[in-house]
Amino acid sequence: MRSISKQDAVALLSVFLPTLVIALFPDLAFADFRGSLENIRSQLSNVVLPLLSVIGLLVASFSYMTGHPDSKRHVTYALIGAALGFGSQAIIDFISDAVR
Repeated sequence: MRSISKQDAVALLSVFLPTLVIALFPDLAFADFRGSLENIRSQLSNVVLPLLSVIGLLVASFSYMTGHPDSKRHVTYALIGAALGFGSQAIIDFISDAVR
């Protein structure tokens, strides 16, 4: 049996990854440009950024509990990231209103 080379794997991913993205976000397939950008922005600010903030807080708290020497800095950066992650929608709305 023949193994898949890196070049074949990249070719397969370049074909199937965009298809997967369109399948996950069906609005991208038939939406106008502004609508699809708005959907991507809302998904990022409402789902992805808060999720990454929680993961960062979990990693920093684990670092603190295990006694890592830089743990206080990790917790500080995680709290700053969480404030930005959970407040991203408010920040985006503020900038949008200021520009308009």
